[in-house]
Order: sequence, then C-alpha cells, then structure tokens
Amino acid sequence: MTKIQFAGAASATLMAATLCACTPPPKAKADVDTGKIADLVKADEAQGTADFNAHDVAKSVSHDAPDIVGMFHGQTNIVGPAADTESTKKMFAAMPDAHYATSNESVDVAKAGDMAIYRATYVFTFTDPKTKKPVTENGNVVAGYKPQADGSWKVAWSIGADTPPAPAAKP
Repeated sequence: MTKIQFAGAASATLMAATLCACTPPPKAKADVDTGKIADLVKADEAQGTADFNAHDVAKSVSHDAPDIVGMFHGQTNIVGPAADTESTKKMFAAMPDAHYATSNESVDVAKAGDMAIYRATYVFTFTDPKTKKPVTENGNVVAGYKPQADGSWKVAWSIGADTPPAPAAKP
C-alpha cells in the first residue's frame, strides 16, 4: 500500500469513526405499561356492557374498531360497524329485555403494546321471542383489542360461545 493509499484509508476510517461517535444510537423503545393497557381494555369492556344493557345501539357499536369481526355461536359473522349496528338493532327489537353481564375477566397485553386479549365468562338473559319464556345463557367471550390512532383501544374481533350444561352423570 502506498503512502497516499494508506493516508486515504486512514482518512476514511477516521471519518467513519467520527460519524459513529457523533451519531447517537437509536432510542430504545420505552417500556410498555401493560397494566395501564389492561385497565383501559377492562374499562372499555365495562362501558360497552353498560351501553349494551342501556340498549344504546350507537354507543354499543362505538367500541368497535373499523375492521371489527364479530363471531357468535349460531350467527353469521358480523364484519364492520355497519353490520354490527344492523345486527344489534334487530336483536334489541326482538329481545327488548336483553341483558349481558361478565365475570372472571382477564386481559393479556402483548409486550410490544400493540395488542390485548380480553377473556371473560358471561351470562346473557332475555325472553325468547318465539316461546316468550325467559332464557339464561352462560358462555365465554374472547376479544382482541388493538390501539387506535387517537390512543383509545377498540375491539378488532370478538368470539362468544355458550357453554351448555354438562350432561347428567350416568348411574
């Protein structure tokens, strides 16, 4: 290597070292407060339940993400808030005493803070529109939440499945 080549290589190395020393390392992502997110999701579920029990269609559906997919046993999937609005209107018209309650709630939040999974057991009571008899349905609900641009958390998908009584034991 000639002196000129060596000087050029040394200059390039020195420039690269100077750039590396002056360029700050990328900022580490702040720790995600998963407890805070879990609290936000539980609060949204509680408000959604209150809105449902008040039979307020618009407020009930306001908890939906724009691309919501709702899956409930025995029903066709509901895709989008408009479909959820129509379905909820029909349900309230057919079951004016519909009431929903949850218990045993849990929320798991992804470490990245970009998704949360809500799970609970539910009791859904209503009067059957055909038989006019009271019905109590027990089941499980699982819902996926995702953050929105405004900082809120909305339901991206939900699954409701009833849990029929266990069969009677055979003697």
